Amino acid sequence: MSVVYRKDYAPPAFWVDRVNLQFDLDPENTIVSATMCVRRNKEQPPGPLELNGEHLRLRSIAVDGQELADDQFRVTEENLVVQDPPDEFVLRTQVQIDPQANKSLYGLYLSSGNFCTQCEALGFRRITYFLDRPDVMARYHVTIRARQDDYPVLLSNGNRTSARNLDDGRHEVVWEDPFPKPSYLFALVAANLKCHRGSFFTRSGRNVALEIWVEPQNIDRCGYALKSLQKAMKWDEDVFGLEYDLDVYMIVAVNDFNM
Repeated sequence: MSVVYRKDYAPPAFWVDRVNLQFDLDPENTIVSATMCVRRNKEQPPGPLELNGEHLRLRSIAVDGQELADDQFRVTEENLVVQDPPDEFVLRTQVQIDPQANKSLYGLYLSSGNFCTQCEALGFRRITYFLDRPDVMARYHVTIRARQDDYPVLLSNGNRTSARNLDDGRHEVVWEDPFPKPSYLFALVAANLKCHRGSFFTRSGRNVALEIWVEPQNIDRCGYALKSLQKAMKWDEDVFGLEYDLDVYMIVAVNDFNM
C-alpha cells in the first residue's frame, strides 16, 4: 500500500456519484460486481481514469455496456487504468477476491468464520476497483448473497430494503444508503450473529430501530451498550441539534476484529 501525504493532495480527476455493489460471498472465491456512475472533474486536466485496486483478479470491464478491448485499459499491482473515457459514463467491473487468504485484515476478510470488512483508511481497494479516497463521496446500493446456513445475517450500511431466499440454498439482502459517503466508511458483515434490539424516538417523533449484533455467546452482554447508544443519540440532539437520519442504527461487536 503506497504512502499518501497531505502535502501532495490534488482534487480527483473524476467523481463517482453512485455505486451498485453485488457480493456473491464465498470464503475463497468471492465475486464482487460493481456498477459506477462516473463523471469527469472538469476543473482538472483531461486524462485517463485511474482506479485503486490491490489483490484483485479482474474478470470483466465495460463502459456504457460495451466490453473494453485489451488496448483500452491496463491493470497494475495498484491500479486499473481506463484509457480515454467519456466525460460521463457507467463503468461496470467484476473482480474475484479470496477473503480467506486475506491476512492483512484490510478490505473483506474472514475472521473466525465471519466475513468482516475494514476499509479505513485505504482498505476498500482490496474489495473492488474504485477511487479509494475520502473526497470522493458516492451513494451506495449493496446486494449481498451467501449460503443461508453458514451466514444467516447479512449486514451493510444504510437501510435494509429487501431480503429473499434463493433456490440454491443462498439468501439475498439489499441495503440502500441514501447519503453520500467516502469508501473508507463502507461496511459489510456476513456471519452467524444474534441481535439485541431496542429503539429510539427522535425529537421529531421518528422511531429508529437499534440493533446490536453479536456472536451468540455474547447476546446477554448487550444491555449496557444499548443504554449507552440511546443516551448518546439523545446527547447529539440536545447538544448539537443532530437527529439521526436513517431507519436503523446497527452496531456489530465480534470477538475477533482488527481494530
